[in-house]
Amino acid sequence: QVQLVESGGGLVQAGGSLRLACTAAGRTFSAYRLAWFRQAPGKEREFVIAISWAASRTYYADSVKGRFTISRDNAKNRLYLHMNSLKPEDTAVYYCAATIRSSSTYAYTSMSTYDYWGQGTQVTVSS
Repeated sequence: QVQLVESGGGLVQAGGSLRLACTAAGRTFSAYRLAWFRQAPGKEREFVIAISWAASRTYYADSVKGRFTISRDNAKNRLYLHMNSLKPEDTAVYYCAATIRSSSTYAYTSMSTYDYWGQGTQVTVSS
């Protein structure tokens, strides 16, 4: 079993930046494909951004391209989401997720790809 814990959420004004972190306990991140999803009140959970096992590729939702980046520090078992130029529409609970499933069979953007999830951290962007 792998336990994931998100941190770094909070309140920020539109146009500002936040960095979220996800820390794993129980196993190193090096073997996993990793992603961030988010869920706003009254909406379905949606894909935000993902990173490959070797960190050679990233995948972005259209709504965050050019504003969000993802990175991983395998030595520290940490995943990061760097959010810039934040908009009120980015307000949501953000979740990190991990899987060891092959990308040739399971899409990075699909929730069903991921086996492990954190409990989420709230991000609120004011206008």
